[in-house]
Amino acid sequence: MTHTTPGERALASLTGLALGDALGMPTQSMSREQIRADYGTITGMIDAGPHQEIAHGMPAGSITDDTEQALLLAEHLIAGNGEVNVTEFAHALLAWEADMAARGSLDLLGPSTKAALERLTAGVPASESGKFGTTNGAAMRVAPIGIAHPVDNIADFVDAVAHTAEVTHNTTLGIASASAVGAMVSAGVAGASLTEALDIAVAAAAEGEKRGNWIAGGSISHRLRWALNWLPTVPVAEREDALYHVIGTSVASQESVVAAIALASLSEDPWDTLCLAAGLGGDTDTVAAIHGAVLGAVHGPDAWPSDAVELVTRVNTLNLPHTSEALLALRLR
Repeated sequence: MTHTTPGERALASLTGLALGDALGMPTQSMSREQIRADYGTITGMIDAGPHQEIAHGMPAGSITDDTEQALLLAEHLIAGNGEVNVTEFAHALLAWEADMAARGSLDLLGPSTKAALERLTAGVPASESGKFGTTNGAAMRVAPIGIAHPVDNIADFVDAVAHTAEVTHNTTLGIASASAVGAMVSAGVAGASLTEALDIAVAAAAEGEKRGNWIAGGSISHRLRWALNWLPTVPVAEREDALYHVIGTSVASQESVVAAIALASLSEDPWDTLCLAAGLGGDTDTVAAIHGAVLGAVHGPDAWPSDAVELVTRVNTLNLPHTSEALLALRLR
C-alpha cells in the first residue's frame, strides 16, 4: 500500500461510511435469506428491491440516515469549532426527521434516538433524555469525532464522544460502542495499522463503559475481545453464519457494532468485505457504514473503487473533501 496522509485517510473514512451505507441501503432490515432471494450476492451498489420497505424506490448509491446523521454531526462540530451544543444538535435531528417525513421517507430516527428526542421535547433535560439509549445510533454517526479529535489520551477522547452521545445514547452500551468506532477512526487517521487501531478500539470501549447510565447487556469491550479472538478460528466458509447467527447484526450495539469491527479485523480487501457486510442481513446499512468508516481510516483512498466513489458522490451530491478537511483542521489546531 502506498503512503497516505491524514487528510487522505480522513476523506477515505467518510467515503467508506457513505459507501457502506449505500451498499446496505437496499438490504437493510431484511433477512439474509430474503437478501439472497432478491439480490443474490452483493457485489456493488444496486437499486432497492421489491421487498425493501424502508428505502423503497431508492436508486443505487443512495445513502440513508447513517451518513446523513454523521454529516449533520460534522456540521455542528465544524460550526462549534470542535464543540457540539447537544441541545442544538438534538433539535437539528428533529428537523432532519421532519424533513424526511415530509418527503414521504420511512428512513427516520432509530428507536433510541426517537425515544430520547421525544423525552427532550417533553421537557426532560438533555443530560437525562438519552439515559435509555442502547442501540447503534451514536456509533453510526461518530466518525467525524474520530477525524476531529486525536485519541492520544483515550479518556479525553471518550469524553468528547460521550458528550455528543449524551442526548440520545447516554448509556454504558451506547457510549462504549461509539467510543470503539470513533477511536478506531481516529487511530487510523493518525496512521495506525489495523492491529493497532483494533487495540485502541477495545481500550476506548472499556473506557466508554465508565460513562453514562448503566444498562444491563453484554459488555462492548468484552464482546469485542471475544469476537476478535474467536472469529479468526471459524472456517472462512462459515464466517458469514458466525457473524449473522452468533455475533448478530441487529440494531443492538452489542451485535452490529461488534460485528462491523470484528469483520474489519479479517478484511483482506476492504471493498469485498464491505459488500459482504451489506449482504449479511439485519441492520446492514449501519454494519456496512461502520465497517467502511473504520477501514477507510486505516487503509486510505486505495480501499475504495473510483467508480463506486463517483456514484455515491453524484447520487447524493456529496462534498466529502470539504467536510473532511474542515474536521481535520479541528484536529490539527
